[in-house]
Amino acid sequence: MKNVLFVCTGNTCRSPMAEAIFNHLQAGNAFARSAGLFSVEGSRAAENALKVLAENKMHLNHRSKQLVEDDLNWASYVFTMTRAHKEMLMDKYPAAADKIFTLKEYVEGPEGNIDIDDPFGGDIHTYRETFKEMKELIERLSLD
Repeated sequence: MKNVLFVCTGNTCRSPMAEAIFNHLQAGNAFARSAGLFSVEGSRAAENALKVLAENKMHLNHRSKQLVEDDLNWASYVFTMTRAHKEMLMDKYPAAADKIFTLKEYVEGPEGNIDIDDPFGGDIHTYRETFKEMKELIERLSLD
């Protein structure tokens, strides 16, 4: 079974939503977790992230988690939300570089904008847009 780790900044918006989308779509064929580069341990997911997931009949039982090396060792693939996240991880954990990608780059290729914007602090519409973008990418995700 493939293990997928989604990484963002605070682990309250993008990566938990990606985790929920992936686990919903994979239904036991692969498994995702999420972590943040600068997260406060134990925070709830953002209220609007939870609302958008509920609107889409997706469940998330989540507390934010700071990324640690064991997370990278567990993961078959590590998908970050931005190029900056990817570069930080690759600098800190060069041994894992071959499995670290931005989600967008992995699905669409390295050209163009490979960042998924952070909806933090945005309204429900902003979170819906982020959810839609990530869901479309995760639906096209092919794990070899």
